[in-house]
Amino acid sequence: MHICIIAPEQFPVPGDGSVEICIWAIAKQLARRHNVTILSRTTALLPESEELEQVRIIRLASGTPARYRASVLHFLEGESFDVIQVDNRPLLMAAVKQQHPETPVLLYLHSLTFVPAEARIARSLAYANTVAVNSRSLQKRLSRRFSGLSSKLSVVPLGADLSRFTPVELPERLLLRRKYRLPPKFTVLFVGRVIPRKGVPVLIRAMQHLNKRLPAHLIIAGPGKPLYIRKLRSLASRLGVSVTFLGTIPHEHIHGLYQAADCFVCPSQRHESFGLVNVEAMASGLPVIASNNGGIREIITSGHNGYLVNRYQEALPFARLMLRVGRDPKLAAKIGMQGRSDALRTFEWQHTAAHLEELYGLLLKP
Repeated sequence: MHICIIAPEQFPVPGDGSVEICIWAIAKQLARRHNVTILSRTTALLPESEELEQVRIIRLASGTPARYRASVLHFLEGESFDVIQVDNRPLLMAAVKQQHPETPVLLYLHSLTFVPAEARIARSLAYANTVAVNSRSLQKRLSRRFSGLSSKLSVVPLGADLSRFTPVELPERLLLRRKYRLPPKFTVLFVGRVIPRKGVPVLIRAMQHLNKRLPAHLIIAGPGKPLYIRKLRSLASRLGVSVTFLGTIPHEHIHGLYQAADCFVCPSQRHESFGLVNVEAMASGLPVIASNNGGIREIITSGHNGYLVNRYQEALPFARLMLRVGRDPKLAAKIGMQGRSDALRTFEWQHTAAHLEELYGLLLKP
């Protein structure tokens, strides 16, 4: 097959945005058996066109969604593809399908962000031949939000690079801690956008409770607005919490942070469609403690391969679970290794690519 995958206009591919990480990982898997072209946005640091790992990447003028849409449509005029996949942008997908009515078009949704319950979104979704979603939770929410969409929805879970996100022995973990200048304490990791809905204040308060019983250090890795970061630094200082704010770490290097930590916490306060960071942490052999919401509960079975927190607006439940794994290294190792085993069985990118291949095949049947 000749497959075109159209990335959103916001970040380039390869890149550090969660959707772009997924697109690049999936494209590399598909390119082992098919011709794959990715359309992405231009950036000063990358060429307008190149071939990487057997994937052709075309970078087009962006700046606004409208300009990017025009760039995509202009490029597609001179190309022919067997199937087109558009990630996370229903309005762009509808424009592509209108221009190429005979070509099967798949929309892959990663969250609810770009599918508000609006009439124009409902009209756009109607153009898709099929809609892939990354979790059953997202599938249910979309079915409730858009009547008539259910028959088009297929669940295609995401994955992780399990050759890179791997457990390490204690000596290597200690070396990594020195690299990141971390103190010799029980180390808790948060990875993600540092925005209110991700629950970092809850985690900082949980660390305050934890410190009463077990000296611990918190790593926060991810982008955030300077004003919000200052507020979080102030909160941590006021509560006496030892914390390192690392800012954005390129995804190609982020596995080292998971390997430096003892525990991973995902205290999301709002619906998470999937929660890729939890899979990366599990693959790295870390015990994961996460909010019991959305697609996260499709990844973690509490007490088996991690822990789910029901009262995730509160700090104390997180603190109790961190103390449990912090005081019991054997339990932490058992939970972490079960997470690694489950990731190997369920959450490899080759499984995601195979699911999509199956959908492409169904679309191409006469």
